[in-house]
Amino acid sequence: MSRSIDDQYLNRYFKGLTIVQLFLGYVFLISGLLVNLIQFLSACFIWPFNRALYRKINYHLATIIWSQLTFVYQWWSNSDIVVYIKPDDLEKLCQENSLWLGNHRYEVDWLLGWVVTQRLGLAGGSKILGKQSLRALPIIGWCWYFTESIFLRRVWSTDKSVLERDIQQLVQDYPKNYNFTLFLSCEGTRYTEEKRLESMKIAREKGLPELQHHILPRTKGFVLIIKGLHKHITAVYDMTVAFQTPKQPELSNLLIGHQCQAEAFIRRIPIAEVPYDDEKKAAEFIQKLFQEKDKTFEYFVQHGTFDGAGNPKAVHLKRKKQDLIIELACLLLIGLPSIYLFIKFLLFASIFTQIIFFIIGIAGIVGIRLMIKTASRPKLPLNSTKGE
Repeated sequence: MSRSIDDQYLNRYFKGLTIVQLFLGYVFLISGLLVNLIQFLSACFIWPFNRALYRKINYHLATIIWSQLTFVYQWWSNSDIVVYIKPDDLEKLCQENSLWLGNHRYEVDWLLGWVVTQRLGLAGGSKILGKQSLRALPIIGWCWYFTESIFLRRVWSTDKSVLERDIQQLVQDYPKNYNFTLFLSCEGTRYTEEKRLESMKIAREKGLPELQHHILPRTKGFVLIIKGLHKHITAVYDMTVAFQTPKQPELSNLLIGHQCQAEAFIRRIPIAEVPYDDEKKAAEFIQKLFQEKDKTFEYFVQHGTFDGAGNPKAVHLKRKKQDLIIELACLLLIGLPSIYLFIKFLLFASIFTQIIFFIIGIAGIVGIRLMIKTASRPKLPLNSTKGE
């Protein structure tokens, strides 16, 4: 027992070392920028002539970047997520374009969406609706941009036309057998009790039931998106995530190897049951969905699990080795040659040059952490548009 505790301590100590963090950050930086470069070239020379081929290429390029992030969750920190979904829904999910509606309660709940899609083999087709500033983020933001995520300003008068244009562009010439998942957060911002109470004032004014665990969803963006997508997707998926341990997980803890245990409750709503041609009914649909989502989360609060909430556990939806293999490949192809060059640098470079190098390296790892942390707030603008 004591040896096991010692091993865990040494494991966390190793993963928390600055040099280890710098090395992993460096590999992610170089591999990510190389992927972005290939994406840029494909946008210049392939997109104008063959959009289907462009999307196939970027499907696999995006998988390289997203897999390095899911590697951190599933392998580096040895964290897990248990998914509760009906077997028939799970089978359909792997074979269709879909819209995913999630809750936004945690710093890393966005990462769980990638983890689930990675296990399903759909990570390369995952897209978001995010605030416009996110597309300027190197690696993650640029990858979102090249894979046709939609970015908004939060000004409804201009965002309406952007949504209409980008949705129509997304569904044109989309290749068969390359399914996409579009993630939306109708709450518009990460949950806090203060924000919930503020939104419940609006709920009371509108005569809506109060939510205990969510912010009142905003509906304009959803109404417009479902109107544009209803002919091109076959279902909407309601995904509610919750963490058993720790209660409030942080990305910084994952990076140093702290383990998390999460659960997700996913239910499928056929597109035929989603009103798209009546704005009032579509708005009522999303309000009702969040009332049901709130009850599902309340079940988790009371029982500490979604087991028994209505869906069976997806026992075969375990982590796959794809992201581990991709990470190891990046470490071998980029990391090992860099170690050799680094040793030569230490042996022959001047002290002044070495100091400058280490300052740049530390700044780089801090920048990567800030970049990922910023990317963890991407779902705001769809439903936070001013003027709603």
